[in-house]
Formats: sequence, C-alpha cells, structure tokens
Amino acid sequence: MTSVTDVRELKLDGHVGFDSLPDQLVNRSVQQGFCFNIMCIGETGLGKSTLIDTLFNTRFESDSCSHKLAKVGIRASTCDLIESNVQLKLTVIDTQGYGDQINKEDSYKPIVDYINDQFEKYLQEELKIQRNMFAFHDTRAHVCIYFISPSGHGLKALDLVTLKKLDSKVNIIPLIAKSDTVSKNELHKFKIKIMSELVSNGIQIYQFPTDDENVAEMNSQMNGHLPFAVVGSTEEIKSGTKTVRGRQYPWGIAQVDNETHCDFVKLREMILRTNLEDLRESTHTRHYELYRRCRLQEMGFVDSTSDKSFSLQETFEAKRQQHLKELQTKEEEMRQKFVVRVKEKESELKQNEKDLHMRFDGVKKELAEERQKLDEKKRILEEDMSNFQRRKEAVRQAQDAQHSASLKGKKK
Repeated sequence: MTSVTDVRELKLDGHVGFDSLPDQLVNRSVQQGFCFNIMCIGETGLGKSTLIDTLFNTRFESDSCSHKLAKVGIRASTCDLIESNVQLKLTVIDTQGYGDQINKEDSYKPIVDYINDQFEKYLQEELKIQRNMFAFHDTRAHVCIYFISPSGHGLKALDLVTLKKLDSKVNIIPLIAKSDTVSKNELHKFKIKIMSELVSNGIQIYQFPTDDENVAEMNSQMNGHLPFAVVGSTEEIKSGTKTVRGRQYPWGIAQVDNETHCDFVKLREMILRTNLEDLRESTHTRHYELYRRCRLQEMGFVDSTSDKSFSLQETFEAKRQQHLKELQTKEEEMRQKFVVRVKEKESELKQNEKDLHMRFDGVKKELAEERQKLDEKKRILEEDMSNFQRRKEAVRQAQDAQHSASLKGKKK
C-alpha cells in the first residue's frame, strides 16, 4: 500500500482558470434547483398551516383538520417556489390529528414510520445499479418544527416522548405557538422551563452551527433564544401610516414582523436565510447516515479492513444462504405444526365418531326397550278387549234368556 505523507504547494506562473469553480458550482446548483422539506408537528389548532403561510409569505392550499381522527395521519404537499431565479421545491409535511386521541401512547409511531420510509426510499435509490440522484425527489424531512402549546406549565408527556423518539432522526426546532396569548414574563419563564426539561430528559434539539465565523456570533445568540415564541398571520392590518402583518386585538396589534412582539423574524432568519443549507446537510450527514449504517449492518454489509478485502458478492451470497436457511427452518416448523394439527384433528374426529356410535347404540337400545314395553301394553290391551267381548257376549246371552223366559210367563 502507498500513502501520501507530504503534499507540495506550487505557485502558478500565470492564470489557469480553475478559480471559476465556485461560480460553476453556483450556476449548476441554480439550474438544478433546490429542495427543502419541513415537517410540522403539533396539536390541532396551534396554527401550523398559518405559520407556514406566514413563513413563505404565500397561501398554501390546506384543508382544515378534524379533532375526531382515530389516529395520526401524515399529509405531505409539494409546491415549486421561485425567488430571484432560485427554484425551491418545498414539501410541507403535516401531522393531522396529532394529540387528539384519548390514547396518545402510539401517536409518535406514524411520524417515525414516515421519516424511516423516506430514508429507505433514498437508500434504495442509492443502491440501484443505474441511479440518478440529481433527478430523484428527495423527500427526507430536513427540519421538524415542533409546536408547543402556550400553556405555561412545561412540556406534556406526549411532547417528551415524541421529541425523544425523533431527536436522532430529524433536526428539531421547538416553537411556542400563539405566543401572543402569554405575557412576556410568563413567556421568559416558560422558555427556561422547556429548555430545562429538554436537557433533563436527554433530548437533543437542533443547534445553529457556530463553526462558520461569518454567522457564528449570530447563531450563538439565536441558540440562546430557543425555543422561539412565534405568532403567525397573513392578515394585513393598518397601523398608523404602515400596513403590517399581525393579529388585531382590542388592546392593539400583535405584529408578526416586529421582533419586540415575537420571534418570527428570528425563526425565518435562522431557517431560510442563514442555515437552510446546514439543515439539508446535517440531515444527510448525520440522521440519514445513522439510518444507512444501521440498515446496511442489518443487511450484512461491513466495512473493509486492511487484513480482509470487502466483497459485495460474498456478502450477498452469505446473506442469501442465511435467508435460505431461515426459510427452510420456517418451512420445517410449519410442516411439523401441520402434522401435529392433522394428528390432533384425526384424533378429534375419531373420538367424535366413537361418541356418535355410543350415542347411536344407546338410542337404539332405548328404542328396543320402548318397543318391548309397547308390545307388552298391546298384548295386555288385546287380552282386556277379548275378556270384555266375552263378558259382553255372556251378558247379552243372559239378557236374551231372561227376555225369553219373561215372554213365556206372559203366555201362560
């Protein structure tokens, strides 16, 4: 084996042209376009659809969700957005009916299954012999915006369970929804309590990166503002001489784009303007790589070492033989179970046949005894009838004799 220990740095005598490589990459990326997938998790009525409309300053078509869904449903809608010749294929993933069930124990499972399914689709595309990753529509969730109810009492058990199940699968950014319903002092205490509960339960949320010196200071400050307290609204309201987006109340207007009213501007700045590419990259390099490594290990793949070379054919053949052995074992188990079931059924049928014969013999014997009794009664009845006829005949003869004697007496 050969290894490179020293790399020399040479000076160019003139202009070559590869300094245009960044421009080439930018132009190619702009031509291909970008994709970004946002998953919104939160109870019905917390303003998930409204916030997405506010975030992208447009109106997405979304149907209102009922509170009577039997289980959590996943609804993904994709649309194309264009801003300054930059094309973005945006997919919004909504969790309909989340937290509405009486039994909330398995509310997180459809969400986890959906995320794993998207990872699996991407992995299957990678494993193809002829693959086209540029044309493949990447549906992996790049960020999960988790909406927290503004109760002021901390996170619910459902929130903690779901966040714990998702922190290794997606970038989580927690939000306090409808923060205009909570006072500033209560909001500050609520934020501290939420972060304390996340840390004590070992839940890892997305941290804005600080390794880039251009945005390190700003991202570090924004990490201290988590969870963001936001207000969503696309309604335009007249405020003095200006028209602002916000919510009208008797006491005034809660402005969406006013940083003293809520953290919406901070959220938009962090997700879309500063860290969108980092969200995409961390999804691929962290969450997807973890899923990919576990899946390949399940399939029997291992990394090559210096002592033993990696052979895809050997791994496939070993996995195939193992699978065939498992099938043979299952087939033999099913055959044995079938034989046992057949024997049990035969024994049951024989016992039922024996019982039927015994019942038939019993009924036959009872019928014979009943017939014998009936014959005896018939014989007795016939004897009685015969005796009755003899007595009747004797009485008739006696009456006739008496009548004849009375007639003779009269003649004399």
